[in-house]
Amino acid sequence: MKCVKLKAHSKIISYICCLIIVILSMLKSLFNWKVLLNLVVAIGVFVGLVWLTFRWLEYHTNHGQEIPVPNIVNKSVQEAIKILDDSGLEYEVDSFNYDPKYRPFQVLQVYPVPGSRVKDGRAIQLRVNPRTWAKVEVPDVINKYSGLAFQRLEQVGLKVGDTIYEPSIQKDAVIRILFNGNEVKPKTKLARFSTVDVVIGSGPMRNIAIPNVVGLTVKEARQVIARSMFEVGLVDHEDGSKDESDVIYYQDPAAGDVRDQGMQIDLWASKRTLAELSAKIEQLNSTYRMKVDTALPPIQYQEMPVRQEPSQDVPPPPVTPRRENPKPSTDAVKTDASKATVKPATSVTENKPKTTASNTGSSSGNTSANKPVATTPAKPAEKPKAKKMVIE
Repeated sequence: MKCVKLKAHSKIISYICCLIIVILSMLKSLFNWKVLLNLVVAIGVFVGLVWLTFRWLEYHTNHGQEIPVPNIVNKSVQEAIKILDDSGLEYEVDSFNYDPKYRPFQVLQVYPVPGSRVKDGRAIQLRVNPRTWAKVEVPDVINKYSGLAFQRLEQVGLKVGDTIYEPSIQKDAVIRILFNGNEVKPKTKLARFSTVDVVIGSGPMRNIAIPNVVGLTVKEARQVIARSMFEVGLVDHEDGSKDESDVIYYQDPAAGDVRDQGMQIDLWASKRTLAELSAKIEQLNSTYRMKVDTALPPIQYQEMPVRQEPSQDVPPPPVTPRRENPKPSTDAVKTDASKATVKPATSVTENKPKTTASNTGSSSGNTSANKPVATTPAKPAEKPKAKKMVIE
């Protein structure tokens, strides 16, 4: 172990010695007069460049020549620009935000603040109140749902004024946007917080008469159909061309029929006259004009009996019949009641002694002895009425 440590120390000492030799050799070459001359020349050039740089900066920045910023707050922008030009200062105008509390083109803020000293030619930033709000683009809300259109208009800073409903097949959809009574297209720039009117579809009109376009050119027929709030459907040119100057000789539906708004009208056009196309017109009538025979009796419709389907409900539980005792007849009830309550009545004659004619005659002593004495017959005792008893 001691031998290993001695070898390591000897290596370190050798490295240090080599380093000292190298440094001494470098110092020896530094003290050469050529090296010292080059070093002095380099230092002189560096100092000269630094001095020239500072002199150029003083000349370019007008060092020591400062101008106070004039107080131009609350002045009009025209007056402020004139004052800055006379002072030898530049200006930059910022008029992004509009504040209705101040006059249009009034200077609201100045940077640097008035009284500060700046160099000649320094740009002064002016915050000026614009004439009105900044302009925004009208969003594309045509044929969009009215609720979504109102939300989009408010997001960009436009206000919705009147809501006008107009017949259209697009119910509750935005048809047009009006500003001061004139239609505006999407991406048109308006002042922020401007009020626009919105035209919304109220649904198609019903039972509109079909216009007669037979005899008109295809171009004229398109205009008439559009004014009548219908749409052009199939246009069949006889020669296969698409010439808008061809004359309409047939239309479907026929003129005078009533249809809802937005229905399509098919057209047949040709360069020939109507007289030359009579056979073609008859053929089209047989196809598109149905004839109704009025001689036939009208069809009678009878209502079919409604078939009651079996109920799928659970049947109710069976009702237990109530047991009743048989009721006895009325005669039997009367007989039993009389037997139970009626006693044999004793006659009045049995309790009282009978009066004889002799006794009567002796007491009266008149000629009435020969006549029988009338005796009051005893009333038989009334039988009590039998009570009706119902035995259940």
